[in-house]
Amino acid sequence: MLKLSNINKTFFPNSINERVALADVNLELADGDFVTVIGSNGAGKSTVLNTIAGKVTPDTGTVSIAGKNVTRMKDYKRAKYVGRVFQDPMAGTSPDLTIEQNMALAERRGMRRGLAFGITKSKRQRFAEELEVLELGLEKRLSAKVGLLSGGQRQALSLLMATFSKPKILLLDEHTAALDPERARLVTHLTEKVVAEQRLTTLMVTHNMAQALEVGNRLIMMHEGRIILDVAGEQKAAMTVDDLLAQFASIKDADISDRTLLQ
Repeated sequence: MLKLSNINKTFFPNSINERVALADVNLELADGDFVTVIGSNGAGKSTVLNTIAGKVTPDTGTVSIAGKNVTRMKDYKRAKYVGRVFQDPMAGTSPDLTIEQNMALAERRGMRRGLAFGITKSKRQRFAEELEVLELGLEKRLSAKVGLLSGGQRQALSLLMATFSKPKILLLDEHTAALDPERARLVTHLTEKVVAEQRLTTLMVTHNMAQALEVGNRLIMMHEGRIILDVAGEQKAAMTVDDLLAQFASIKDADISDRTLLQ
């Protein structure tokens, strides 16, 4: 479903600020894989997501989604293949639009938008049914502006909207990091539920090592733009946070942030 082949990316090349963000990254995800991604600060985690989403164009290498080479495809054209939820709950929705208006826009992601009436009675009913899955009562607040929702509610709505158009790839960029522990657990639970029900191929970046081990069927670790660990199945299930910390410690000069150690 997703294939990254020999991806390299250097920011500010041939300058004093030159930084190698990705170095010969190769990664394949099968249909339905749920992969968690961890790594030290500046390891290249977000750059990988941005490369898949089309926000960053690699210097060399190819990005393929469902067998289609999308390496040079603009991000707005790639939107029909990729759903994404960001760390900031404010980033995935429009606060001045209502819940149903946000969902109507999400439904048309990657498609041509005309001047036809956007929200019909049947669509409103469908939106309400989709929102019931979240168990947050939002199906009764379709006309409420999204800016009035809590961070956890907005992130749950963002997750639903990102999967509304049945994307080939779902990207989760530390999407629970800005939430308090209770709401983070809620959004994590909803994530697992939605991914399993829709059998979505998912890549989730997280700083929380426990979360990385608990969620998904596969885990990769990055450092200095490279994938240095790739475990799945029983091997992943048998790993502990201490095992991951030992992997970090084995990397010479690895930058393990205080934030990582406190998770």
